[in-house]
Amino acid sequence: MASFIQSILDWLRSLFFKTEMELTLVGLQNSGKTTLVNVIASGAFQEDMIPTVGFNMRKVTKGNVTMKLWDIGGQPRFRSMWERYCRGVNAIVFVIDAADHDKLDAAKTELRNLLDKPQLANIPVLVLGNKNDLPGALTVDQIIEVMNLKQIANREVSCYSISAKNHVNIDITLQWLIKKGKGK
Repeated sequence: MASFIQSILDWLRSLFFKTEMELTLVGLQNSGKTTLVNVIASGAFQEDMIPTVGFNMRKVTKGNVTMKLWDIGGQPRFRSMWERYCRGVNAIVFVIDAADHDKLDAAKTELRNLLDKPQLANIPVLVLGNKNDLPGALTVDQIIEVMNLKQIANREVSCYSISAKNHVNIDITLQWLIKKGKGK
């Protein structure tokens, strides 16, 4: 009965209140962060993307949730900025190229370095293995294993295998993000 009442209250709140949230997308260069932002914002996939220099910010509204998406460059010279843009956000989205096996060790190291920052403690993390449409792309279980995600103890960590290009699992990614914005 209590869950029924809670769902009615949530529905009533959604009629009158908008939820705003901030998310930061980080990951090594060429993992598909900007493509993911574009797909979330407009549904459009663009084959040839220019690498992000510094950062991009985009506001996207889905239903009654407005997301401010910080898309931070993944080249080595921009990685020192990641922490600054991750402070105080509702969730950190770490995007990896699940088909680029040569960069997985570097991605794991960068994720660990980021999550070791005391200012980022307790911020939920969503690891997305992008490009699952390519041959040799890791599965979710393989990503969890390779990235040692089960060893992360001081925050909620989730992992999905996606293809921004083919819109695979973008819906469940958005559902996860919106729940974080609503504090659930």
